[in-house]
Formats: sequence, structure tokens, C-alpha cells
Amino acid sequence: MTKVQGSSDCGNSPKNKFAQEVAIALETGEFLADGFSDDLVWYDNTDEPVQGKAAVVSALDGAAKPTSIVVDHAIAHGKVGAANGEVTLASGYKRRFSHIIEFTSTKGSKVAVVKSYS
Repeated sequence: MTKVQGSSDCGNSPKNKFAQEVAIALETGEFLADGFSDDLVWYDNTDEPVQGKAAVVSALDGAAKPTSIVVDHAIAHGKVGAANGEVTLASGYKRRFSHIIEFTSTKGSKVAVVKSYS
């Protein structure tokens, strides 16, 4: 099980909290099926985007599970959100991450596009 330290930005903002949950899902590979649109597009660190919810699930399936995640910030406004922080792998290797999230609507309940940087 991954130890998660969430951001203090999530207090009274459900959209900020959801942005954080999306980042955690992408970093742990524990996909939020209801939180992503069927035609999700994920721009990860490869040359071509991963297109479609099923393809993203498949891409995350083989990812190394971190032992801990610290989310520094999770913010959202309108149709856009972002979360950043640091993951630690079992080997002790630490890696920074940032995910820019485009929601399907201003309600911010489903993700249409994610652009990830690490």
C-alpha cells in the first residue's frame, strides 16, 4: 500500500481534491474508472499520447508502485486543474511529478485530457 500525504490545498474544494485523486491514481496505477472519460487522452513522457480509457489502464498496469507520494499542491479552476509532488519508489529513488488536467466540463467530475511531466 502506498503511503500518501495529501496537499493542504484540498480543504473545502472538491475540485482540488479530485485533481489530487487523479494525480495519485496516475502515480499509483490505481485507476479511477468513474473519473475519466471514455475518450481520455494522456500525454505522458512518451512520443505519442495514450488514447482512450482502456489504453491508459493498460499503460498504468505495468508501472512500478511507489511506496509513498507527497502531493505538494492540487488546484483547479474552471475546466483546468493541476497537481504536483514527489513519489518515492521501493528502491529509494525519488521523482518529482506534475499533472495538468483538463476536465470535460467546469463541474470537474470527469477528466478529458492529462499532460504529465516528471
